[in-house]
Amino acid sequence: MDTTGTGGLGDAPGAGTDTVARVFAALASPARLRILQVLTQGPSDVTRLVEQVGGAASTVSQHLFTLRRAGFVDSRREGRRQVYFTEESQALTEVRRAAERLAARQGDATGRGAAGG
Repeated sequence: MDTTGTGGLGDAPGAGTDTVARVFAALASPARLRILQVLTQGPSDVTRLVEQVGGAASTVSQHLFTLRRAGFVDSRREGRRQVYFTEESQALTEVRRAAERLAARQGDATGRGAAGG
């Protein structure tokens, strides 16, 4: 597998980088991360998500579109409602682990900066 030029993020030079960029862009919004957090607790429709994360229904719907496009969220119709859900995928697990490592590293750096002055 040649990953030259992609930093190990694609199968070949330039391959998959659009997908990787779309995934990271989807995760770049605190609102989308809150939506994912709510959906990991169980399926929800837009109305409930608005109650949980705040914002306008149209904005939450746009965030859901972005998360669906990146592969983090799926939906199903239940009567007249569109219900959104996420399954604990390997990708979501890896994102969570990376976020935890980055937060720990940031905490370590903050602690060293305060102590080391």
